[in-house]
Amino acid sequence: MSKPSIPFARELRQRRLDAGLTLTELAQRVHYSKGQLSKVERGIKAPSRDLARLCDAALEAGGALVALLPDPSTDARTEEPDGFDEEVWLMQLSTDGGSWFKPVPRRQVVSAGAASLMSLGAGGSEALSALGGAQVLEVSRSLFDHYRRLGQTVGPEFLLPGLIAQTHTLRETSTHADPRTRQQLLALGSRYAEYVGWLAQESGNERAALWWTQRAVDLAAAGGDRHLAGYALVRRALVTLYREDAKETIALARQAQDSTLPPRIRGLAAQREAQGHAIAGDRDACLRTLDIARELLARHTPDSDTPVIGTMHLPDPVGMITGWCLYDLGRPRESAETLDQQLAQVPPHALRTQVRYGVRRALAHAAAGDIEQACDLTAQLLGGAVAVSSATISADLRGLAHTLGRHPRNPSVRALAPQLGTSLRLITP
Repeated sequence: MSKPSIPFARELRQRRLDAGLTLTELAQRVHYSKGQLSKVERGIKAPSRDLARLCDAALEAGGALVALLPDPSTDARTEEPDGFDEEVWLMQLSTDGGSWFKPVPRRQVVSAGAASLMSLGAGGSEALSALGGAQVLEVSRSLFDHYRRLGQTVGPEFLLPGLIAQTHTLRETSTHADPRTRQQLLALGSRYAEYVGWLAQESGNERAALWWTQRAVDLAAAGGDRHLAGYALVRRALVTLYREDAKETIALARQAQDSTLPPRIRGLAAQREAQGHAIAGDRDACLRTLDIARELLARHTPDSDTPVIGTMHLPDPVGMITGWCLYDLGRPRESAETLDQQLAQVPPHALRTQVRYGVRRALAHAAAGDIEQACDLTAQLLGGAVAVSSATISADLRGLAHTLGRHPRNPSVRALAPQLGTSLRLITP
């Protein structure tokens, strides 16, 4: 945000005076310097979203201050490349360590998928047509679990080519299978495609993320499952959430809470809606929607034949998202306490999950003024952050670096700065 906000400055000053607080007292509550706060209040400096949320919470403005910030630019269009029937996208690595999606002939992709299946014991040395549909299905289920476990410890670029190949292998195999096996192959293929979409977002490619999420919907519908279209809305809402677009996030999440959808999809949608309310500064709506999410997720009955939608590594997903939301509500102390408790329950092997919420935990401690604790937590996370190479995690890590940067004389901050800077350069797309 480059332009100062005069309406925000006026509202901030009026609410501070109404609360009987001096500029120094408010600065102490939000852990910003008096000088920075003074510039914002006088309309000289634009407020960051973090500062706006902290002030909103400290002055009990109920989202009124956050509402005065300009709406973020949104563009969630999903444009398919021409000739999808003839081409697919594969992850390619560039010479400078970056990545992009590149069209590759389908035959080449399907051959890669068949080869990976045979290397895992699917049998035979013939082409894909020699592999039975039931055999492909059995091995692909096991392989999917393997990919998801591996996804907790390595970056997207290591997984995407194989996952995309397997998705198209399942799709191609389904054309030669009996009706029941065909449905199962397409259903599993839709889960592969959804996971590809999520990893594409982790790699920093929003367009590819949305494109592959739509492929997941198409595969599921072809197999007789139209429920995944609801979860696609939840995935799209994650994109708008990271764009700080509260209105669009809430709107998409509400669409995914249709009563005809399964409880798990509706519960995950309610969680996403709560996150939208949090970045809008609406605490009551956020906590109320989290209660709805908890009730819906408790009603979920696992299906052993189909991989679970959403995360598998959060013992208490609503509890963890509550901690996430409290930070966005400008309540970092409560957020840090909640995330401290929740992260103690996450299994050690779930590295990506540990890092994702661990960075948010460190960010909460930093915003609450616990600088030494924040630095200590961050130092423990940086190796994992580089390993999983997540664009979404790096967004919080950049925010953490900015927050710690407000304390340049702190010895812990100065000691951490070189390692933090190097890590950000390595993982930022």
